[in-house]
Amino acid sequence: MADVLVILPTYNELESLPSILGRLRQSLPEADVLVVDDSSPDGTGRLADSLAAEDPGIAVLHRSEKGGLGRAYRAGFAHALAAGYDYVIEIDADGSHDPAELPPMLDLAKAGAHLVIGSRWTPGGRVLNWPWVRQAISRTGNRYSRWALQSAVADLTSGFRVFGADALRSLDLDAVSSQGYCFQIEVAWRLEQGGWRIVEHPIVFVERAAGHSKMHLGIVIEALLRVTIWGAASRASKRRRT
Repeated sequence: MADVLVILPTYNELESLPSILGRLRQSLPEADVLVVDDSSPDGTGRLADSLAAEDPGIAVLHRSEKGGLGRAYRAGFAHALAAGYDYVIEIDADGSHDPAELPPMLDLAKAGAHLVIGSRWTPGGRVLNWPWVRQAISRTGNRYSRWALQSAVADLTSGFRVFGADALRSLDLDAVSSQGYCFQIEVAWRLEQGGWRIVEHPIVFVERAAGHSKMHLGIVIEALLRVTIWGAASRASKRRRT
């Protein structure tokens, strides 16, 4: 069995799925891939099944409803840990993340990093084809999250990651309740608080070429509220201990 599992959450990614799976196969031919589909009405799940029938390294986990990114990843993580994989990868299905960056990210994990984040906002990272407003929102949100949580991670919201299984196993996944980008913040911050080693690898993030972004105002509001509450609680806890 491969020691690496790539988790690919999908919801209405019919146009993007064949391309991202092909690129993953080129970059990590020995890795297994788990497509986690939330009952996409456009037929993404059926397409995933047909592609899996042609490739024994691809499996599909069908979920009964659209439950959000966080729940999809929690289901994927549980599958990976139960199956005994050593490394678990998060990547977007829309092609924004370049799978060619995964071999060096895996090398960092195998060299001792417990979480490797493909970072847009660390030196050498950048974003292509985003309007300046969206770039400003992302940069500002990350800076605020870093300040509120007293985190050293530059790109807390990145969804391009390589986890060591031991770090994932240390998390109480049932207690990670956030969705969307806030899920990424919460998982990284919990690992950082736990003393696990986090390394950022600069990437070029390219806006999706097909389909529609799942980003909406509710995701942003959830992240701001939760980050503010977590940060305040963490500061209060530290004051009580001093």
